[in-house]
Formats: sequence, structure tokens, C-alpha cells
Amino acid sequence: MTFLSAIPKLASLDIQRSIAFFEKLGFTKAAQYPDYGIVQRDAVQIHFWLCTDPAVPHTTGCRINVSDIETLFASYSKLGVIHPNDPLSVKPWGLREFSILDMDGNLVTFAE
Repeated sequence: MTFLSAIPKLASLDIQRSIAFFEKLGFTKAAQYPDYGIVQRDAVQIHFWLCTDPAVPHTTGCRINVSDIETLFASYSKLGVIHPNDPLSVKPWGLREFSILDMDGNLVTFAE
């Protein structure tokens, strides 16, 4: 048995707004429904489910492994989306990482 991929599902208070935010980050809309949305960039997809409790997105997040993290960090820094408590740095476990918060408070960590 082999696990082939994982696709995060993040809570969204507004599917259209979530998709628009991630399009700003270079993702493209793959699908949109009233209560569900999907964005994709390269081989990575992020799914969104409609949530009415604003506390839920503040407790969820995902991690995306990337290459050339310095270029991505510079690009996202220009957009002003870097989490103020998690700029690009080397973590104790040896990976270089930074995080962003989406419009609803989901934490998205990029790592190399």
C-alpha cells in the first residue's frame, strides 16, 4: 500500500473570497460551488468548505512543501501576507519555513 497525495480542506467563511485570495498567491480556481471551492498551483490543491463559525478557521491550517522558498517568500512579502510571527527561517527540525494567514485565519506554512 502506498499513500499518493494529500489535499488539505480548509474552513472558509466565504468561498469566493478564499478563492480570490489564493489566486493572488498564484493559484488558479479549479472549481467553485456555493459551499465548496478548489484552487490549484502545480501539483498542489487546496479545498475549501463553507463554514459559518468564524472561530473554526483560526484553528486549522496546512503545510505545503515547495522548492525555491526564497523566491516564494520574496513574492509573498511584496503582497503583505507573511504571518508576522513566522517569517522565513530555519526551524529546529532543519527545514526553512514561513507562514501566511488567509482572509479567514487559516495558517498556511510553506517549507523547503
